[in-house]
Amino acid sequence: MYGAPVNHSTTREFILAGLSEIPDLQLLLFIVFLCIYIVTLIGNMFMIVAYKLSPNLQTPMYFFLANFSFLEICYISSTVPKMLSGFTAGHKTISVNGCLVQMFFFLLLGGTECYMLASMAYDRYVAICHPLLYFNIMNKGACIRLIVGSWLIGTVNSLIHTVLTFTLTFCGSTRIDHFYCDVPPLLKLACSDTWINETVLHVMCGCVILGSFLLTLTSYTLIISSILNIHLISGRNKVFSTCSSHVMVVIIFYGSATFMYFRPKLSYGTGQDRFISIMYAVIAPLLNPFIYSLRNQQVKDAVRKLIYIIIGTHNRNTCFF
Repeated sequence: MYGAPVNHSTTREFILAGLSEIPDLQLLLFIVFLCIYIVTLIGNMFMIVAYKLSPNLQTPMYFFLANFSFLEICYISSTVPKMLSGFTAGHKTISVNGCLVQMFFFLLLGGTECYMLASMAYDRYVAICHPLLYFNIMNKGACIRLIVGSWLIGTVNSLIHTVLTFTLTFCGSTRIDHFYCDVPPLLKLACSDTWINETVLHVMCGCVILGSFLLTLTSYTLIISSILNIHLISGRNKVFSTCSSHVMVVIIFYGSATFMYFRPKLSYGTGQDRFISIMYAVIAPLLNPFIYSLRNQQVKDAVRKLIYIIIGTHNRNTCFF
């Protein structure tokens, strides 16, 4: 059935190849990715709650970080639950409508993350290069506009790709050589001309991925220039510590996403695609709370205080009963 030719008008479902088709690995992969998913949800939720409950974190930097954590929860939830169900199912199928919805939200969240990272880089630029004007420039209205703008760009990007992809004719195999519905593997299944889709994919990725990366790179170029003017080593170390966490997230996300989307259609569907996708769709959201918390004393203090509150509440409830 994997290679059964079908017409798009009668196609009701696709078959997801998943991460591995070796039966003996399915249970192990299910356990591993279930643990990753749970840890990611808990870690990012802790970041959000810590921001909400800690007065010393009520700054633009942590406002962006809390929003970024919420985005990461949504991002990993767009792919991993379906992947987990595939590990326990005999046939890893997804309906055409389900595939459309998954693609839309995955691209929406991915595009939003690109400009959220750029906004966070701009926030660090203002904080380091214009410290006296920081709270005037990064006021509440400006922060909200940057967040809303990121979501709007992600929405437009996702709508364009999703509409163009699902107007194609799929008359060949229904097997998607991936663990979720994405543009590149679906283009490889299309039997109609995909030149427009590929062109739009590269142009939009240039605008969304490279555009936001250049904005991020510009911010950090100016930051580095400012750091070099700091004569005290302790001052330089403090600035580097503030920015290094964000840089690590940027490298993981942009490096893997660029490899995935800036290639010709003939190179889609290789075994590398699934591994690369895991990096930005699963591993990056997992690392986010650890990268930011382990290198930030304020976040560590806030999370520690939150844990004490939870433990204290649990102990009081236990004593009551």
